[in-house]
Amino acid sequence: MEYIIAMTPQGGDGGGLLSTFIMFGAIFAIFYFMIIRPQQKRAKERDKMLSETGKGDKIVTSGGMHGTIAGMDEKTILVDVGNNVKIKFEKSAIASVTAQKDK
Repeated sequence: MEYIIAMTPQGGDGGGLLSTFIMFGAIFAIFYFMIIRPQQKRAKERDKMLSETGKGDKIVTSGGMHGTIAGMDEKTILVDVGNNVKIKFEKSAIASVTAQKDK
């Protein structure tokens, strides 16, 4: 009867740990450049759009309502949707500005 003894190296597996850290770093870098950074850029563009809107601009709300800004507060806007009908919305409800009034 023969016995085969498998010998495992003593002292740990330092190379495997290093490659694991490099892999996690690469995954984080991919997530940062593909997801986090573009999202931050869109948020900055949206904040800029909201800060530049003013009375007389034609907008579309997130609910799909088209109208013209008739008045503004710090957090709300008054939108004229036609026939002198005005509705109050939160500023964050502005989805896009279709035409800006010449300033």
